[in-house]
Amino acid sequence: MAQKSITAFFKGPEKRKGTDDPAPGADKKQKVGIAVAAAVSKDGEAAVAAVKGAPTASEGADLPPAPKLSTEELRTLANRAIEIAQLRVEQAKALGVPPKLEDLLIDESWREALGGEFSKPHMRKLGDFLSTEWQQHSIYPPQHLIFRAFNSGPIDQVRVVIIGQDPYHNTGQAMGLSFSVPPGKAVPSSLQNIYKELKDDCRCTAPKHGDLEKWSHQGVFLLNAVLTVRAHDAASHGKQGWESFTDAAISTLSARRKGLVFLLWGKYAQQKAALIDSKKHHILKAAHPSGFSANKGFFGCRHFSKANDYLKKEGLPPVDWQIDPIT
Repeated sequence: MAQKSITAFFKGPEKRKGTDDPAPGADKKQKVGIAVAAAVSKDGEAAVAAVKGAPTASEGADLPPAPKLSTEELRTLANRAIEIAQLRVEQAKALGVPPKLEDLLIDESWREALGGEFSKPHMRKLGDFLSTEWQQHSIYPPQHLIFRAFNSGPIDQVRVVIIGQDPYHNTGQAMGLSFSVPPGKAVPSSLQNIYKELKDDCRCTAPKHGDLEKWSHQGVFLLNAVLTVRAHDAASHGKQGWESFTDAAISTLSARRKGLVFLLWGKYAQQKAALIDSKKHHILKAAHPSGFSANKGFFGCRHFSKANDYLKKEGLPPVDWQIDPIT
């Protein structure tokens, strides 16, 4: 399948129904929108050098192991995607409309694999729901980070999948990666327990922060089943359409890839095993690392070393699980 030019993905949001009617300040909004759109286009051209040549998933076939992008190359891709998503959010804001979800999914390979999901009824319903939620409540993570797990690298670079439930719901915690919080935020109890298991399993030293970005730059897909949440209201965006979208992502990884390692912690994540071909992939199950259940099978599971053992058998590089301190 010929790779679609990435510049096609950096166009601004399409005109919404009813925007032909002039509104107060429309001229100013239009000028601002055009300026931001130009910035998006400029950044889109700059991004070509970073992402051009990244293989696109082919329909209905297992992707062979791709040449591994370095951590630095994946970091460059991820940071560029964040910048472009932020510009698209600003463009939509300048036009007085909420951003379209599909405009926030930047990585080309994931767009090719999942782009059809956005036209389905559950995603249209979700878009309407979020438009209202954004107007009436504080929603996490910030709009440009909603698809951060997907925008962290191409589908053929994924090696390990860790599935969470929904984003952290307290102020400033959610950053678009499951179990991860930005530097400066207290490390949640679940992540503290993950660090404890890492120390026992891989002799990793626990950092004083909870930013797992380093893992995502090594092909660890840190996916929440639900990608948004209302402030201080856990699971408030459940059963609104996100689960169907992320289930499609898991199914796509299962169908198109081979030899991935899925870490399923807790009953909720373990339900996703039904989406994964266990004959092609490695599925590791354990209790959830929360303070309520870590002692019931998470501690001692040794999932991190086991994942690396499986990766080595598949001819894939192991993950460096050590999260570095912030200097």
